[in-house]
Amino acid sequence: MVLSSLSRSPHGRLLHAERRLAERYTELVRLAYLVLPASLGRHRRVLAAHSLVQRSLPDATPAVPAPRVPGADPDRSLRVAVVRGALAQCRRPRLWPEGTRPPRLLVPRLPVVLGLRLAPRSGGAEEMALGQALSDLSAPARAAFVLLRVEGLTADHARGVLEAAGVANAQVAVRQAARLDASLGAAAGAVLTSDEFDACTLRARPTDLVRRRRRVRLAALAVLAGALTVGGLAAVTHSAPDTSETSARKPRSADLVRVGPGEWADTSRVDFTAWPARGDRVRDRALLDRALAVWADPPSGTRVDRAPGTPADPPPRAPRLLYAGSVGGHAVVVFHDGQRLVRYAESGTGERLSLARVDDADVTTAAAVVLDERGGAVRYLLAPWVAESSVRDLTRPDSPARPLSVARDGVTAPVPRWTGGGCGRRPALQLRSSPAIAEHHAFLLADLGGLTPAHLTYTPLPGHGSPPARQPREATGPAALVAWGQTGCDLDSAGGPGVRAVNAWDFAEQDLPDGGGHAVWTCARADTWQGPGNITVSLRRPGEDAQVVTRVRSTAVCSRFGRHVVARTHWKSPRGHWYVLAAGSRHITSLALTGDVRATRDGHTLAVRAPKDASTQVRARLTSGETLPEVGSGPSGGTRP
Repeated sequence: MVLSSLSRSPHGRLLHAERRLAERYTELVRLAYLVLPASLGRHRRVLAAHSLVQRSLPDATPAVPAPRVPGADPDRSLRVAVVRGALAQCRRPRLWPEGTRPPRLLVPRLPVVLGLRLAPRSGGAEEMALGQALSDLSAPARAAFVLLRVEGLTADHARGVLEAAGVANAQVAVRQAARLDASLGAAAGAVLTSDEFDACTLRARPTDLVRRRRRVRLAALAVLAGALTVGGLAAVTHSAPDTSETSARKPRSADLVRVGPGEWADTSRVDFTAWPARGDRVRDRALLDRALAVWADPPSGTRVDRAPGTPADPPPRAPRLLYAGSVGGHAVVVFHDGQRLVRYAESGTGERLSLARVDDADVTTAAAVVLDERGGAVRYLLAPWVAESSVRDLTRPDSPARPLSVARDGVTAPVPRWTGGGCGRRPALQLRSSPAIAEHHAFLLADLGGLTPAHLTYTPLPGHGSPPARQPREATGPAALVAWGQTGCDLDSAGGPGVRAVNAWDFAEQDLPDGGGHAVWTCARADTWQGPGNITVSLRRPGEDAQVVTRVRSTAVCSRFGRHVVARTHWKSPRGHWYVLAAGSRHITSLALTGDVRATRDGHTLAVRAPKDASTQVRARLTSGETLPEVGSGPSGGTRP
């Protein structure tokens, strides 16, 4: 009786909640860490997660205990308190600029760590892909996903936790989380419980020691200088001219943002914002001022190159300096303003300005910048997190990659550039990230004529090692290299300088009639920095170059928003007979051929004898009962070779 009364008292409920918090501390910290926005950075995110859990105890102890219900969740109040606190950190204050970090005061103050940077252990490519998928969700949907997948709650229980945490559209958040959960498959659960997302198993690194000492000295000087100048500024402010020229002052070299050499290892935002300033002329103010002046107002005779969809506006604020140095006897400067890369180059023929969008870049698409292009060769500036670099020929998948020498400032030796006109050699960069970023993470980049090379990925055939979600993977495995070996010569038709990444998706395989052997249908999708994507569907047979079937511009086909595809082509067999071949992706149950030749087949593939010039169309039926026209026949159109 005494124990029963104690458990119902406020003190007893607090003790019970504290015991449950101690038992579930690691799981609750993981929940908070995964719900918090990645924009906080790993160090601040870790501290915020621990603080939220430690401060959740009062909120998890209601004044009136809820009645015990069979099957009820004993940790519900703790989860609600943690989710409520984490969602509060995700809410951007009204009128706060989109895409920027919230004020530091929004991060809980305790615990405090001085002189160290804390971060969970780094994972591999799967952890990076899952982290990106979670960051694309809204905060409530991210919380719902963690509750469903990690905490093992049912959809109704997860919705109840969100509603108790103050989420107005909890049902929508649960549906979004369920869709992501279905697309990722069961393997996501193991990835979520890995060290990458464990905010209780941490690596400790020092902060920038040199910059820390400099800040202490500067703070002391700032206090003294502020006391001396406040009065003077107040006295002359009324007479200072207020003109448009002074209020919109152009950035100067002294205003440039410079990042410390080791900052890339202490942030979860691994992109151009983490690049340090490198090169032998980073202190050459005359060069930097010339480059900024040309960017702000290109004089007559300046060659200006812009990637598609890239504005040519002058810098809106002081940009970040990435590089300033001499390359092959010519001065080169590279800036980043948060949305664009800008390369300024001086040569004997004049000045050249190149601009390209790089918003939402990541560890791969921000791994290299084209620094110099002359004599059929390219020199790249590699990201500071690139630990190994090599060059491979895409047209020779069995040949090993050759090591690429890199100077201390990140500039590579010349890499041959493919100029088209046949398919002799197709060079591509093969890079490996530092273990501080991801373990065993190698990836391919191909020069398509832009400031940044395109990231090459690969999605294998269903049932050939592909996960249920059909997520693109790095194109460094044997099957990926074979696919790119047959389709690599067609890369330049993907879209040119504005391409961010190209994925080769093997969506179907087919045994050809008349002893034609085995063929694979591939959809190569090129996603551009400005949004739209272009596709090329081809038919691949062993030992031959890919046969282009169709091309479509500005389409969602072969992306996560266009997961179903069916295509058709004419093909001549080894016996001289002409066929219409058709194939579709895995959710297709039957194919129907209409036109001059009519036929229906169950399954994913079709092969029907038909004259070479027969006019035909193919439609597919999906498992949902819907019909799907062949790629290239919709509103987006298409071209056939």
